[in-house]
Amino acid sequence: MFNRKTGIIGAGIVGVIVLAVALIYVGQPRPATQSTSSTAVQADISPADYQSQFVSSGTAHLLIDVRTPEEFNSGHIEGAVNIPVDALASRLNEVPSDQPVVVYCRSGNRSAQASNILGQAGYSTVYDLGGIIDWTAQGYPIQ
Repeated sequence: MFNRKTGIIGAGIVGVIVLAVALIYVGQPRPATQSTSSTAVQADISPADYQSQFVSSGTAHLLIDVRTPEEFNSGHIEGAVNIPVDALASRLNEVPSDQPVVVYCRSGNRSAQASNILGQAGYSTVYDLGGIIDWTAQGYPIQ
């Protein structure tokens, strides 16, 4: 028999559980995905993970800001080189294939495009840092 009071409480509990699971899932990094090239791995990387895996450890990598030169000149992550996403395919000779490549943009859209371009070109390890908006929101500096 349905009890209105316990039915509402039960629905509330189910809602809280669903919300908690959703928040846990959203907080997890997206898993690495294989691109169309069998040798290329593309993965998202958080600012904190980028700091620990590359900056703090001194691991060799190339950090590419795929925004426009004007956006780059208004502030960028230290050590980044500017190769706009629209020019990336024609400037692959500037991107070493023997080390990880990390890309970022303003909000994450162009960096996702750049990650795909590099993955399809056969780059072995490509990380998408997302947007400089998230970078600065988490307290990391720009120059």
